[in-house]
Amino acid sequence: MTTVYEQRATVPRPSRTRRRPRPSPAAPLLALIWAGAAAVIALWWSDTRSVVGTAGWLTDAGRIAGLLSGYGCAVLVALMARVPLLERRIGSDRVARWHAMAGRYTICLLVAHVTLVLFGYAAQDGYGIVHETVSVVFDYPDMLKATIGGLTLFAVGIVSAGAVRRRVSHEFWYYLHLLTYVAVFLAFFHQLTLGSDFVGNVYARAAWYVLYLGTAALLGWFRLLAPVRLNVRHKLRVESVHRESPGVFSVVVRGERLDELGAQSGQFLRWRFLADGLRWTSTPYSLSAPPRPDLLRITVKALGDHSAAIGLLRPGTRVWAEGPYGALTAERRTAPKVLLIAGGVGITPLRALFETLPGGPGDVTLLYRARTAEDLALGAELEAIAQWRGARVLYAVNGADGTRPRFTAESLRAAVPDVAAHDVYLCGPPALARDLYAALHAAGVPDRRIHHESFEL
Repeated sequence: MTTVYEQRATVPRPSRTRRRPRPSPAAPLLALIWAGAAAVIALWWSDTRSVVGTAGWLTDAGRIAGLLSGYGCAVLVALMARVPLLERRIGSDRVARWHAMAGRYTICLLVAHVTLVLFGYAAQDGYGIVHETVSVVFDYPDMLKATIGGLTLFAVGIVSAGAVRRRVSHEFWYYLHLLTYVAVFLAFFHQLTLGSDFVGNVYARAAWYVLYLGTAALLGWFRLLAPVRLNVRHKLRVESVHRESPGVFSVVVRGERLDELGAQSGQFLRWRFLADGLRWTSTPYSLSAPPRPDLLRITVKALGDHSAAIGLLRPGTRVWAEGPYGALTAERRTAPKVLLIAGGVGITPLRALFETLPGGPGDVTLLYRARTAEDLALGAELEAIAQWRGARVLYAVNGADGTRPRFTAESLRAAVPDVAAHDVYLCGPPALARDLYAALHAAGVPDRRIHHESFEL
């Protein structure tokens, strides 16, 4: 079950030295985003001398909603740019949640902007809402493009809603989501040609251009140029594929100068295998072993057509990768002792951390949850690492009658008596993560010591 990637003699023993964890930029970034929203409101306030009548109230409410929606579009795209500072220090899952929340706010503000402005114009001109809508869309400059952009953005928002997204394929959702860029581009120009806050205000226009061009620069560099540079430089190809357990395969990828990639144990890359049926899908898979100067390894469980096809890859298949991403690394560690808890294929990033986390004998414990002993992927490697570094591996599998083991504060303390003094790294299905969060809190582990990333977004 151990793949040829593993050669114990070539891997240095983890040091006992622990680096001081770097502060997360999450709070400063959120403060910056809200400060930008406050600046937008201040712009509206400075340009609004008085509001008169129903038409005035509707139109001005639509103005502020439009300004905030335009600002939200820039924030949305910036959060999608996969900036390494955010992806590696804050965590891809948290950034994705911020993006989803910003998307909901932006769509609501967009609907409010359109509705309030149209009704305000209709009240001012004395026309019906249908007549006013047709007039605005076809007679006002840049409004036809803005309408197409707004409808596109609204469609992306609908498909991204949880109830809808669960019913469409990942590929459909992903490629429709890319239309966000087109929507923002089409809607940009009407903001400057029709927005009373920008007409005649050279400083406001300059600030808006800086906001959008800066966002476009982040997108162009980190989503386009950086991946091209990575793949041209490292020339990734499939080296070999190995079956680890039923439906679980490890893929070893060979490349050049991979030590310059900066990947760490616990991180993931987005992988696109240039083979039939796989080339149009980019999927995040964690490194399941420490990265080496010429090899990377991922381990994949067959959960659908795409992941099942991974096990059929042939050596020599070209690979397009983006990353590395993720903040589930040794840099988060704050305590001398560490508990790693894996559920199912969530073992992949934790297996790499299990080998490389600094510490001496007894400092690192791994708890591995699976349905049956046969489902314990990479088990031989885990046992070898545990013996080599003096660590413990604990297994939680269903009983012979199918009874699932329960994770409670008491069961965690029984397995790891001083669990409250540990950092805990957690990776597994969302339901398991929720149960473990509750049990860990009840066992006295503070939230700041629970480190978790999820791809279920």
